[in-house]
Amino acid sequence: MAGTQTIVFSGAYIDGTWQGGDKLKSIPVVNPANGETVGEVSSCGAEQARLALEAADRAAPKWGNMSIDERAKCINAFKAKLIEKKDEILKCDIKETGKVTGNAEYDLNMLLDCLPYHVEEVRRNYGSVFPSPDNSAVSYTKHTPVGVVVAVLTWNFPLLNLAYKLGPILASGCTCVIKPSEETPLATCMCINLLSECGFPDGVVNLVNGTGLDLIEPLCHSKIPRLLTTIGSTAMGRRMIGYSASSIKRFSLELGGDSPVLIFADADIDHAVSDIVGLKYANGGQVCVSPNRVYVEKSVYQQVLDKATAKAREYVLGSGDDHAPKGEVLQPAISEAHLNRLLGLVEDAKKKGGRVLCGGKRADRPGFFMEATVIADANDEMAMQQEEIFGPIFPVRSFDTADEAFRLANQSEVGLSSYVYTKNVDTVLRAENELMTGNVLINGVHYSIELPHGGIKQSGTGKDISSLSLRDYFDIRRITIKRKAAS
Repeated sequence: MAGTQTIVFSGAYIDGTWQGGDKLKSIPVVNPANGETVGEVSSCGAEQARLALEAADRAAPKWGNMSIDERAKCINAFKAKLIEKKDEILKCDIKETGKVTGNAEYDLNMLLDCLPYHVEEVRRNYGSVFPSPDNSAVSYTKHTPVGVVVAVLTWNFPLLNLAYKLGPILASGCTCVIKPSEETPLATCMCINLLSECGFPDGVVNLVNGTGLDLIEPLCHSKIPRLLTTIGSTAMGRRMIGYSASSIKRFSLELGGDSPVLIFADADIDHAVSDIVGLKYANGGQVCVSPNRVYVEKSVYQQVLDKATAKAREYVLGSGDDHAPKGEVLQPAISEAHLNRLLGLVEDAKKKGGRVLCGGKRADRPGFFMEATVIADANDEMAMQQEEIFGPIFPVRSFDTADEAFRLANQSEVGLSSYVYTKNVDTVLRAENELMTGNVLINGVHYSIELPHGGIKQSGTGKDISSLSLRDYFDIRRITIKRKAAS
């Protein structure tokens, strides 16, 4: 429950109530914009994971057998309750993430949008009829919920990540156990706490807070869940798969990104730079689809560097707690440890030939702020070109030919998103065919709820949002009815 000074959620949310908090240690939640503790949650372990899974398992038959109209009444009531508590949820989201206000609104609005969207997609989730060639039977497919889902969420967009999972879980008739990130659990807990007022059967949604070290193994190793899903790092996805072998399970995993950007000389350079710099510094660079490796054709390399640096210098540092900062606002890194990692990437780049054109330092103010940074002459030896940056660092290098550009873009073992800027139709068609990423975006950044989102290679499996996301949450059963044989 919420206190007046700090926000406290004690225990695990099981069967519609918070249970067992008096037996558990607590985890502090820190505001990255100022370093102050703003709340705490309980550090749950294997026992709470077991109880939550058993509650979800008990609730699965009742929730799964309800019609979509019956489920929609509960889901719509939940959305209404979220809107009623919107201001309180937004303030909580801002305090635990350091988000700017518009970014926090986007985070919450995705949850408000995903809930009804997936209800309507389930209404249109039609089966197929298979006529028998000899007219001896009628067969059709039926979609039934897979059952219990374990959803492990990361910290960069707490409510969007919740939305991408809870939307299809609830609409499909599945039940779940949610594990939020220990960095940003408060707004998620605040939302889940409202479910008990919305008519859901007990146990449909359960939540356990705590560290991945304490919870991932018992949640994934259990034989109860049928589907394991996460938005997180590739390392997290591998851990979940590794722990899961006690039974056959499904996976829907949106994992790490290492997004390449290809800017060709014939592109609209102003548009390309504005697009990519804006995406790079959004959410403090802590976005899975953020540009990570920017490749620019040599003849326009300096032009792109100059324009990108000028735009980076326009950013001011702040969060939703600040009083209307002017200009483009860059929010903080999520933690001291994450900020130090980013600063280490800059130092590594400098030692390996990178030129810091702007930023590269910790800001002289409270909180975990890093200045908007542009690195010229990036190369494959740099750590920031071998791993996901997840921060406000914009590394740029040049290329000579299209062959080189596509080779560089595809050399990563992960493949979530890629971006191409060109006016040449042949280059566009080559990008569409050759770039090995789940999302290929050409001449613009565009993400939307109706578009499937997910990666290939080591960026995971399955899709979030769009109608395709529901495939992971349903079993497709074939039903055959034999006709009575003619006498």
